[in-house]
Amino acid sequence: MNKVRELIAQINSPADIKKLSDLELQRLAKEIRSFLIESVSKTGGHLASNLGVVELTLAIHRVFNSPKDKIIWDVGHQAYVHKLLTGRKYLFHTLRKYKGLSGFPKRSESEHDVFETGHSSTSISAGLGMAKARDLLGEKYAVVSVIGDGALTGGMAFEALNHAGHSHTDFIVILNDNEMSISQNVGGLSKYLNRLRSDPTYFKVKDDVENFLNKIPAVGKAVFKTAEKAKDSLKYFLVPGVIFEELGFTYLGPVNGHDIKELSIVLNRAKNIKGPVFIHVLTKKGKGYDFAEKNPDQFHGVSPFKIETGKVLSTHGNISYSLIFGNTLCEMAEKNDRIVAITAAMPSGTGLNAFAARYPERFFDVGIAEQHAVTFAAGLATRGLRPVFAVYSTFLQRAYDQIVHDVCMQNLPVVFCIDRGGLVGNDGETHHGIFDLSFLSHIPNITIMAPKDGKELQSMMHFAINHNGPVAIRYPRGESDDFSSISSDYDVSNLQSEVLIRGKDVCIIAIGNMVKAAYEAVVRLKAEGIDCTVINGRFAKPLDENTIISECLNVENIITLEDNLIKGGFGSQILELLSRKKMNHKNFKMLGLPDKFIEHGDTEDLMRAYGLDINGIIGHIREMMKK
Repeated sequence: MNKVRELIAQINSPADIKKLSDLELQRLAKEIRSFLIESVSKTGGHLASNLGVVELTLAIHRVFNSPKDKIIWDVGHQAYVHKLLTGRKYLFHTLRKYKGLSGFPKRSESEHDVFETGHSSTSISAGLGMAKARDLLGEKYAVVSVIGDGALTGGMAFEALNHAGHSHTDFIVILNDNEMSISQNVGGLSKYLNRLRSDPTYFKVKDDVENFLNKIPAVGKAVFKTAEKAKDSLKYFLVPGVIFEELGFTYLGPVNGHDIKELSIVLNRAKNIKGPVFIHVLTKKGKGYDFAEKNPDQFHGVSPFKIETGKVLSTHGNISYSLIFGNTLCEMAEKNDRIVAITAAMPSGTGLNAFAARYPERFFDVGIAEQHAVTFAAGLATRGLRPVFAVYSTFLQRAYDQIVHDVCMQNLPVVFCIDRGGLVGNDGETHHGIFDLSFLSHIPNITIMAPKDGKELQSMMHFAINHNGPVAIRYPRGESDDFSSISSDYDVSNLQSEVLIRGKDVCIIAIGNMVKAAYEAVVRLKAEGIDCTVINGRFAKPLDENTIISECLNVENIITLEDNLIKGGFGSQILELLSRKKMNHKNFKMLGLPDKFIEHGDTEDLMRAYGLDINGIIGHIREMMKK
């Protein structure tokens, strides 16, 4: 359990924040930063984003009354301070661990978490929905959506802003902007203009003047219109948030996001403004921890680390799948100038940094806009280029319609390199990539592959870039396996699966990340006299029907193995194949993930919990053999 410091020890609910002075809150902010650095250094997690919102979170809970007032955190990985202030500080040693504190807002965890998030750009839509529900039900509470500058690049955020701005609903949007610095000259003038425009007496004077002038026939109206035009012209020159004003918001800012007193004043002012309000807050990502300030990307999501050096504690043996992908793409691009790479604001996470540096004119970061990324890739493909869209499995879900209509229906040669396929561990429900085999497999024209190791990933990439149609390659998070001492067949151009071991008792058909577990389980079972075949499926679509059928004919027991949902997944397709061929086996078992959202936790703990680790697979086979 983390050591709780003096002021933090007094904070058990948001009500305790309201008792503290400005100076005490500044002191508390320092303690919170120390607490977060110490805690996340042990558990891992999202550090830089949380260090940047300490004062902002304190000010929000000081001014608003959670849970009556609704606070929605976009993405949610910056909600650690919110969790700490709402009675969960003593659970931080369990952060992101199996059955422990979630790294994202969780409605089942606390009444203060009013909306669950994990993907970006959703907070304004959700907040507006809550505000409209409040109005329809005749209730009284404030609704505050906090969104980052990165998340604001998502198209959904603009759709929501457009709706909210013209809704005339009392609703507050806070932009946490951590990429800008405060300009003192513009900031001071903006502060004055915002105070003038947001002060209730200003609106009263404006209305009184308008009423007075309108009583004067013709002249009064002309004078008033001239004054309005002058005010609008001045606003275009001097107010930085004019775009939000045009959308229908009252814009306040920029505000120093590390000044609790100033934040409190602005938030209180926003509470008293009718209609939608947009508050622009400037913060520094990673504030208070030098290593995080200098390398915010590195400390966005970080494994356990040594505080004194900022170095991650875990050591890596094999190279990661992401890095293998990035290096291979660079090698291929050197020989093929038609290869282009696309990312949706994840160049580092997907391994595209090297490509971006070497081929900047062929690299496209479209921001958090997966739908646009897919259709943009389709457009590139129509003109003879070979676009590769590197994306996390969970984020590809956001572009399903575009995959169907804009890529697959037109049979365009777009390559989807799907990182983080399967269980990703500590980020939990919103980040597991356990639906991709299911939601991609029933789309016509697409070829879907999953490698057993890094070398096979390279082979699949070469196949994909030369294939005349859409291809998806799905691979897991983390280090690559190495089957080169066992497997000599890395050619995937013939669309065939691979038989790693042959046996007479059980046939295991595994795909991707699960091939290693299947192989190791079979080696151990051999000592018990249980003889198994292991097929590396390679292709989820099209299935290698000939190999699967010929191997299944020789055994009575068949198991499919995948780190995807069983429903609609790899095993379901094999069962459909066997049924279509009228091959009815008494013992057929699909091993995969159940029809539920899988909780967070270390990947090893989750695999064990759902019977997909080596011992679990052995247990299933023993049970099958008993029957």
